Amino acid sequence: MRFILEILLTGLAVVLASYFVPGVQVNGYFTAIIVGVLLALANATIGFILRLLTFPINILSLGLMSFVITVLMVLLVDYFVVGFSTAGFISAMIFALVLSFIKMFFGNFSKK
Repeated sequence: MRFILEILLTGLAVVLASYFVPGVQVNGYFTAIIVGVLLALANATIGFILRLLTFPINILSLGLMSFVITVLMVLLVDYFVVGFSTAGFISAMIFALVLSFIKMFFGNFSKK
């Protein structure tokens, strides 16, 4: 049950982030759920491998490389999902920031 709630909250976070960020379009809540699930899968697989390979650069950049990898995962999901689009790297970067803040808020809200 908690897993389903997390998926639904992630979809809601994607929809909210797309409203706040100019240049990001989501064509419905079902598409937002797909985007959330694919972002989680991309970060867990490809993102994990990229973070391992760029570990020395990540230490030197004080974690900035992990954020760049997260933005690249948003662009990858943008490429594969039909109803989700970003206007470029900058809008994907702002979307990733807003999405992380919204998910942080939902995480704090759901634990209480």
